Amino acid sequence: MSHPSSPGAGAPPVPSRRLFVQGLAAGGVVAGLTGTVPARALANAGPRVATAPQVLSGQQFQLSIGESLANFTGRTRPAITVNGSLPAPILRWREGDTVNVRVANALQGHPTSIHWHGILLPANMDGVPGLSFNGIAPGEAYDYRFTLKQSGTYWYHSHSMFQEQAGLYGALIIDPLQPAPYRFDREHVILLSDWTDMDPGALFRRMKKLAEHDNYYKRTLPDFLRDVRRDGWSAATADRGMWGRMRMTPTDISDINAHTYTYLLNGTAPAGNWTGLFRSGEKVLLRFINGGSMTYFDVRIPGLKMTVVAADGQYIHPVSIDEFRIAPAETFDVIVEPSGQDAFTIFCQDMGRTGHAAGTLAVRHGLQAPIPARDPRPLLTMSDMGHDMAAMGHDMKGMEGGCGANMGHAGHGGGDKAPRHAPSENGNPLVDMQSSATEPKLDDPGIGLRDNGRQVLTYGAMRSLFEDPDGREPSREVELHLTGHMEKFSWSFDGIPFASAEPLRLNYGERMRIVLVNDTMMQHPIHLHGVWSDLENADGEFHLRKHTIDMPPGTRRSYRVRADALGRWAYHCHLLYHMEAGMMREVRIEE
Repeated sequence: MSHPSSPGAGAPPVPSRRLFVQGLAAGGVVAGLTGTVPARALANAGPRVATAPQVLSGQQFQLSIGESLANFTGRTRPAITVNGSLPAPILRWREGDTVNVRVANALQGHPTSIHWHGILLPANMDGVPGLSFNGIAPGEAYDYRFTLKQSGTYWYHSHSMFQEQAGLYGALIIDPLQPAPYRFDREHVILLSDWTDMDPGALFRRMKKLAEHDNYYKRTLPDFLRDVRRDGWSAATADRGMWGRMRMTPTDISDINAHTYTYLLNGTAPAGNWTGLFRSGEKVLLRFINGGSMTYFDVRIPGLKMTVVAADGQYIHPVSIDEFRIAPAETFDVIVEPSGQDAFTIFCQDMGRTGHAAGTLAVRHGLQAPIPARDPRPLLTMSDMGHDMAAMGHDMKGMEGGCGANMGHAGHGGGDKAPRHAPSENGNPLVDMQSSATEPKLDDPGIGLRDNGRQVLTYGAMRSLFEDPDGREPSREVELHLTGHMEKFSWSFDGIPFASAEPLRLNYGERMRIVLVNDTMMQHPIHLHGVWSDLENADGEFHLRKHTIDMPPGTRRSYRVRADALGRWAYHCHLLYHMEAGMMREVRIEE
């Protein structure tokens, strides 16, 4: 008798590591389903060629959320689809229109929802069960209706449990009333995501039991000897001692990587070679959307410069770059002018350099340019996490408390900008470190991207094409710390998980400042529903309008909020499993 967790008689073979990372050339949705998925259907369903998501336009929409079979890796698994599609259909709207979207739940036994990410709308249309509405029960439908006050590149996804991870996400394009401040000849949507053959709920439970499951790259004795030769015995042993006492590892770049995920571009694995066409000399607008549940992608197109013209749907002063990092939930619009060769690779490696998504820009289908080797795997430093090793010195001695140790240095280099750690952080068993971060680091490309010989996009290089739309100085300030415990896979604001946290209350109409300090060694994209997040520069001036603010380790970033949307709103990390593990708050905007 076979073990329950191993393939039984007649089961498909376990895919090789290379197949798992590259995926199937003909992977995608296999068939729609009703009811539960029979084991025979899972065993017998084979891959088929993935079709491009359907584009739906107009003002009236019918979306049906159901279950389908999908096969990206050689294993057929259940997925959640919209109108039978993964990704969901591309929705094409127009600024100023009032759209009506009827969403029907065809899932068996599971409620569902759709959140329109970054869209300004009434709270009861936002699609967050338990806050803005009750969710959509099985066999029922919900009518979303709202008027579009913006234009640009956005996306939509489920806000119910782990359905986003299972396939419920899609692109959302809102055409502007006025012509864009740039010209282009054609466009392509590039929607990036991460697929797992595991049940997403089981993956979350595995993270709670063994958070470092995918961290295969811990440092070894040869690495230590190399560091001794490079840095000297004292520096190398001190570095190992610090990491050891914290029970952390500098190779822990991302919680889940290509040992679990297959990375998709428009629902296609790298081996499937998704292709967007161009004619030589054309200006091609590429609308990049990161619909990944847990993955940061570093994107480049070897042989082409990219001009970034919009961030999170909002126009910016054009910036010419070779590469950009896109956090989960962010969107970037870039213009390229391909010429001189017939095919170019869109190369999107994960931040930990364990795998990649890829596609091709080509003059015709069937072409493919070389896929570059992934960059070397990066290592976190104490400086990356907001700690200066030289300044810390003896402070690390005696830190035998392991992950419970307090690494806070409230006055370190920060003056009046030093973090003010909340009392709820101190002595908290769910907080494994505190940063002494005092800087926004807006000009830092980030770990693995510094000094790589390419021009890399930064928040500092982007600036909104308009001045502060509100114009008022913030009347008050709230500081929140992003906190967590790596071993326990517990995440929170100020050490208080969502279930125990009081709502953050804003007064309707006020202009206020939110200051975020990342106390963890992980990167977090933070999304406030219902209103814009107007990022400030290092001098506290309006800089860049976004709906998702990325927070690398050891950073302190501030942004302005105009509380002009009454109701209850979600405020959370957009790493799906971090949100589910507690890094979420309710925001109430009240009269």
